[in-house]
Amino acid sequence: MKQGYVKVAAAVPYVKVADCYYNVERISEMVHQADAQGVEIVTFPELSVTGYTCGDLFLQPFLLDEANAALCQLVQDTADTHTLVIVGMPVRVEEKLFNSAVVFQQGRILGAIPKTYLPNYREFQEKRWFSPSDVLQYKTVRIGDHIVPIGRNILFRSGRVGIGIEICEDMWTPYTPGTRLSLYGAHIIFNLSASNENAGKHNYLRSIISGLSSQGLCGYVYVSCGYGESSTDLVYTGKAFISEIGKIVKEMKRFEYCERMIVSDIDVSHVQTERLLNSSFKSAVSHFTQEELTEIPFALRSEEESAPVDRPIERNPFMPTGVDPDERCEEMFQIQVCGLVQRLRHMKAEHAVIGISGGLDSTLALLVTVRAFDILGLPHSNIIGVTMPGFGTSMRTRENAHKMMRHLGVTLQEIDITEACMQHFAAIGHDPKVHDTTYENVQARERTQLLMDIANRYNAPVIGTGDLSEIALGWCTYNGDHMSMYSVNATVAKTSVALIIDWHARVLSHGDEVLKKTLLDVVATPISPELIPGVNGDEPHQKTQEAIGPYELHDFFIYHFLFKKNQPSKIFYLARVAFEGIYPPSVIKRYMLLFFRRFFSQQYKRNCMPDGPKVGAVSLSPRGEWRMPSDAVSSMWIREIEQLPED
Repeated sequence: MKQGYVKVAAAVPYVKVADCYYNVERISEMVHQADAQGVEIVTFPELSVTGYTCGDLFLQPFLLDEANAALCQLVQDTADTHTLVIVGMPVRVEEKLFNSAVVFQQGRILGAIPKTYLPNYREFQEKRWFSPSDVLQYKTVRIGDHIVPIGRNILFRSGRVGIGIEICEDMWTPYTPGTRLSLYGAHIIFNLSASNENAGKHNYLRSIISGLSSQGLCGYVYVSCGYGESSTDLVYTGKAFISEIGKIVKEMKRFEYCERMIVSDIDVSHVQTERLLNSSFKSAVSHFTQEELTEIPFALRSEEESAPVDRPIERNPFMPTGVDPDERCEEMFQIQVCGLVQRLRHMKAEHAVIGISGGLDSTLALLVTVRAFDILGLPHSNIIGVTMPGFGTSMRTRENAHKMMRHLGVTLQEIDITEACMQHFAAIGHDPKVHDTTYENVQARERTQLLMDIANRYNAPVIGTGDLSEIALGWCTYNGDHMSMYSVNATVAKTSVALIIDWHARVLSHGDEVLKKTLLDVVATPISPELIPGVNGDEPHQKTQEAIGPYELHDFFIYHFLFKKNQPSKIFYLARVAFEGIYPPSVIKRYMLLFFRRFFSQQYKRNCMPDGPKVGAVSLSPRGEWRMPSDAVSSMWIREIEQLPED
C-alpha cells in the first residue's frame, strides 16, 4: 500500500473446461504478471480452477480431487510472489459441495468463502450441484495438506485494511453479502463471477457494480469468466470492473479473444474517510445486529379503481428506446460471433456449411460466420454457402444469395432440389400437385440432408439459421431446418434479425455498395419459406406474416410471456397500448390465440433443438432456460384469451 492506495487486479485467463492443470498453469502465469506490476491483490473468475461450465461433471469425485491437487500445485507455483490471490473452485466439505473462493498468499492457503445465493432460474441451475453457505456445518476444510477456515463471515485484514469476498449471484440480491461485509469493516469487496452475455445486460451490470460500491462506501472489484468456457447455450466473454464509491475507475474490454487483466489502485484512505464522515453509514453499522422489522399495512386500489398506465410501453422490447440501436445491434452480433468462434475452435473446424436462401435468417448467420472466420484467421472460401432452389424459390432471393456470397468471398454451391423432391414424392406416393405440409416439409428435409452430407465431406458443422421467433412458434420443419450443429440465431427475435442486418449494411459494409444494397434488399424482401410455387417467380409467393401474423406482435408476446412472465390479460392490455392505432384489439387477440396454441403444441421441437448462444433476454434452449414437457396443455391460457374483449 502506498499513500493509502491498494493496487488490485481482475484477471480473466483462458480456460479449458474440466482441465484443472491447464487452468492453474494459466492462472499461475497471470499471478506472476500481476506480481511483477506490483499488484497486491488479484482475483480470478468463479470456478476458474475447473471452469464454470462443467455441468454434471461437478458431481464426479475425480474432478473434485483433481481440482484440489491442481490448486495445491498453484499455491506452490506462486509461493515466490507477494500477491494475495483469490481463485474460484468447487470445495467439498464432507457430503456437500460448495461453489467457493479460495484465498492464498506466499505458499499458504488462508481461507475459503462459499457462495451464499445459488441461482436456479432461467439459464442457471447451480442447486443441482452446489449447496449454499447457510447449510455449512463445519468451520474448517482440508485442501491438500492445508486445514483452513471456511465460511461466509470471513474478513481478510492487513493492518487497517479489510477485504471481503462474494460470488456472482450474491451481488444480485437485495441485501448482498458484500454489503454486510462492508458494515463489518471490509474496504474492498471482490466478486468472482460467471455472468454470461446477453444484449443489454452489460450496462445493467455496470450500474449494479457502481451502485454497490456507492451503497457500501467501498472499492469493488468484479471479474467474470471468459473465453474457453463452453458456448453450448451461453456465451462468456470475460468482463471486469474496478469501482470506487460509485465510480467505475477501470473496465475490461469485451469480445477480445485472449487472456486479459485490468489493474488499478483503490484509495482505501478515501473509503475510510468517507465512512467517517457519513452518518448514515455509521448508523447502519451501530444498529446492524439490533435491527428489527416493523410491518405497517396499506392497501392498493383495485383493478377497476386504478388509473390507466401512463408509462410508455415498448413496441419492440428487444430493442427498446433509450438504448443506442447501433450499439445494441453490434453487441448482439458480437455475442453470436463469440459463441461460434468458441464452438469452431472446440471442434477444430476449418470449414462451415450454411444453407443460403437470400432471406433474413440465413443472411445473418452468414455474416456471423464470416466474422468468426476473420477472428480465427480462416479464409472466407472455407465457408461453403449452399443455395438449394426448389419449387417456390424466387429470382429476388436467389440473386441476393448469389450476390452476398460472391461479395463476401465464400464458396458458392447451388443444388437444385426439385428432381430429388419429385423422386421423394413418388417413393412415398404423394401427389406433387397437393401443396400441403408434406409437400413443404419434403423440401425442407431434402435441404437439410444435403447440408449435413456436404458438412461430412468437409468435416464441418452445419450452421443453423432459425431464429427465436420461429422456434417459439414452431415455424420450422422437424428434423429439417429445425436441426444443425450450432444455431447462431436461436435466441435472436425476427425483428432483431432485420435490425442487425440493416446495421451491418450501414456500418460494416466498408464501402462495398453492392453488398450494402443487397443486404438492405434482403431486409426489404417479404418474409417467406418459399416452398409453394407462384404464378410470378420474381417475388416470393408465400408471405409468412399473412399466414401467422406480424412478427412484431409475436416478438412482443414472446418477451412478455417468457421474460416478464405476464399472464395473457396483461400481455393483451400492454399490446393494446403499445400498438394503438396499428392493430385493432381483435387482430391482437387473434394472433395471441395463434401464438399460444402454437407455442404449446410445438414444444417437442424445442426439446431437441441444437446448441446456440443466448444473445438476448429470452432463450428456449431445454438445457439453458426453458424446460417444459411436450404434452403440457394450453387450455388455461387459451381460455383467458378467448374471454378478452375485442373492442
